[in-house]
Amino acid sequence: MTTIESPESRPAAAAVEHVDVLIVGAGISGIGAAYHLQQRRPGSSFVLLDALEARGGTWWTHKYPGVRSDSDLFTFGYGFKPWRGPSIASGEEILAYLDEVIEENDLAGKIRYRHRVIAASWSSEDHRWTVEVSREDTGEQLRFTTDFLWMCQGYYDHEQPYRPQWPGMDAFTGQIVHPQHWPEDLDTTGKRVVVIGSGATAATLVPALAEQAKHVTMLQRSPTFFIARPKVAELAAQLRALDVDPEWIHEIMRRASVTQGEEVMRMAKETPDVLREFLIDSMRPLLPEDFDIDKHFNPTYRPWQQRLAALPEGDLFTALREGTASVVTDTIETFTPTGIRLASGEELEADIIVTATGFDLSLFGNVAFTVDGEPVDFTQQVTYRGIMITGVPNMAYVFGYFRASWTLRADLVSEFVCRLLDRMDERGHRTVVPRLRPEDADMPLLPWSDPENFNPGYVMRSQHRMYKRGDREPWTHHKEYSEERAVLPTADLDDGLVYR
Repeated sequence: MTTIESPESRPAAAAVEHVDVLIVGAGISGIGAAYHLQQRRPGSSFVLLDALEARGGTWWTHKYPGVRSDSDLFTFGYGFKPWRGPSIASGEEILAYLDEVIEENDLAGKIRYRHRVIAASWSSEDHRWTVEVSREDTGEQLRFTTDFLWMCQGYYDHEQPYRPQWPGMDAFTGQIVHPQHWPEDLDTTGKRVVVIGSGATAATLVPALAEQAKHVTMLQRSPTFFIARPKVAELAAQLRALDVDPEWIHEIMRRASVTQGEEVMRMAKETPDVLREFLIDSMRPLLPEDFDIDKHFNPTYRPWQQRLAALPEGDLFTALREGTASVVTDTIETFTPTGIRLASGEELEADIIVTATGFDLSLFGNVAFTVDGEPVDFTQQVTYRGIMITGVPNMAYVFGYFRASWTLRADLVSEFVCRLLDRMDERGHRTVVPRLRPEDADMPLLPWSDPENFNPGYVMRSQHRMYKRGDREPWTHHKEYSEERAVLPTADLDDGLVYR
């Protein structure tokens, strides 16, 4: 069960700092939450705590070659700040954008880096959270109290990526690396590289490594849908050439991208075979002649049952055409001293093997939660609109969309939380907590994610540690942006929420 108990022997902090709202995380979600809180509730005191050395979350920890967005930046960027760069951006460009948000809104003084949240304890008597924090740089133990806790720490474990174990790994005489912990001094020049995986990370790494490596092989157990996209959107370039206001361009491109995404999702639901044929036909002319597209790029799952991997300018296809990269679809029998032997008997020689095998979800940053002295078992609790958790007072979290840009939902959640805090102030309430209603007594508690809807490996292998969902509002989540952008701004703040 997902219960992490707070150590009873934790040393007391020397001083306690209190804020109205404590935000955990200084990545896309946390910085966005801080902006909305400052704009909509200027009287609220707040801080952002982050265990990392700098802002950005994923964009700070992921430093592998070619790291970039796999969503267009007109929707991945915030609704409140126009994106002026290419529609598919590098990690450095995204960090620079976040730096602008921090500077323009004077948020730097609100962020405390190298502050790892260890435990959070709610007291109904005091109507507040006590949060235990470890300073990674000094080893100090700090304590914060807050009226409202906002979990914006992201959704995966920054410390431990997903690393499958294969027979013979110890026998391999080359180097094995995971993209999440990419060595700064790794030189792939003239090397034979095998990248295990077929998702967005592998699709990014292969063309980037192929620029210097002797050859790069993408070894996949099963195919992924890929789609080539221009790095610079043609419509955006035309509007800029006409000297259209950047804010107008941002909004036009944002709407165009959302509309296009909604059309693809509609096809995925209503005519999946037509969409499959469209995706395959769009790849075919970009691949080498006689390329076995059905074997390597025709997945068994429905389009959008897993994410479509975007390729800026079709760079992976270019590497395949030029012969600097290749694709092998097979399973691993064993590692050997010089590479990998496959189930088919084929051997792939390698100097470097990259395990682009993904990540593991981390439930609320592995923070130990207690409510009135009792550890919280999240596996027995139910989500409220994908924003709060039953039985856990004065706590909200941000979890973005699977198929659309994370930031679209981060903005919606921020607006919802600010509206909720306003409601509490207006009515003089100090506590809000989701509770199942009498009519929900017999409601089935369903797994966190429906595999028929979305079933990548990182989701399926994390079901056991996640909270539940219901079969009715407001106990559902994982909706699409097209649904939530109309629902969340007007959601009834009395339905499923109990105030005190």
